[in-house]
Amino acid sequence: MPRPRCRRRIGLNPEITYFKPSGVPMRKLEEINLTVDEFEAVRLKDLLGVNQKDAAAKMGISQPTFHRLVTSGRKNLADGIVNGKAIRISGGNFMFDDR
Repeated sequence: MPRPRCRRRIGLNPEITYFKPSGVPMRKLEEINLTVDEFEAVRLKDLLGVNQKDAAAKMGISQPTFHRLVTSGRKNLADGIVNGKAIRISGGNFMFDDR
């Protein structure tokens, strides 16, 4: 039986949680999901430029777990942008960091 996942600490609650290509009706769009913890990992690494070790510590996870989150988040974002899919930010195993 696998170990239960620890909750990842999130420093920013995304205000905008849905993106779609302009000019395409919703009924014609495929949708992909970017979890809130993937969003936070990409935000820390790519937007803020925090190194992997510090970003993993901020989220309360190991470096390999952080790397998996960043890789998965980038893949989802690329899929949405390249293939014209709607991107929804929701779900994941997280808690808000009160520090």
